[in-house]
Amino acid sequence: MHTFALPPHVLDNIEKRRGGRHHIFNELDPAKTTLIVIDMQNYFVAPEMVGEVSTAREIVPNINRLAAATRAAGGRVAWVTNNFPDDICESWSVMMMDVFSPERREAMLEHLREGGAGHPLWHELETEPEDWQLYKNRFSAFIPGSSDIEARLRAEGRDTVLITGTLTNVCCESSARDAMMRNFKTIMVHDANAALTDADHNNSLGALCQVFADVMSTDEVIARLTAGEAAAAE
Repeated sequence: MHTFALPPHVLDNIEKRRGGRHHIFNELDPAKTTLIVIDMQNYFVAPEMVGEVSTAREIVPNINRLAAATRAAGGRVAWVTNNFPDDICESWSVMMMDVFSPERREAMLEHLREGGAGHPLWHELETEPEDWQLYKNRFSAFIPGSSDIEARLRAEGRDTVLITGTLTNVCCESSARDAMMRNFKTIMVHDANAALTDADHNNSLGALCQVFADVMSTDEVIARLTAGEAAAAE
């Protein structure tokens, strides 16, 4: 598990922007909340895969806890995975042809398509039939054309998203930034996200929490969901 710590200057900036508050969203309405789990696929989670993020295996128990708590409180769970279309090398040539080496590109094309060994969700993740399973074709799930998650959320009146998965500083961060820009209340769950290093993880969360998202632990999120469920029942 990553060691999470925000530097003093980040904490100072947060307090200045928020009038002394550490968190933006101290109350959660479960009926408007969705847990979004990003890219917890074999390609990133399984040992010895090209895209392996070893800490991704360590966050699986927390993701499962969050999923169970979200469902129990009346929230939605969405499992979002990469699925690259046939034209990805043309439609996203900068990423496929310029950013990655030919070897890495071929591995991604082989594994991150339906039927590829790296495409399925990691087997220890606990899904339920009522959960959403959807694909994205860019790092961010919220950029227009990547997935239909925004339309699904709007249709159910859900305005709050809990971002988990891997990599913290790539697909999770991209999705969090775009979700906030699309006017969703956005929370990064720091012990349910994984990156290649503690530095990558903390730098990403430090940037996000100053403007784009709240950052909470699994326990903090679950406590707020439980409180929100109790409030709704009164």
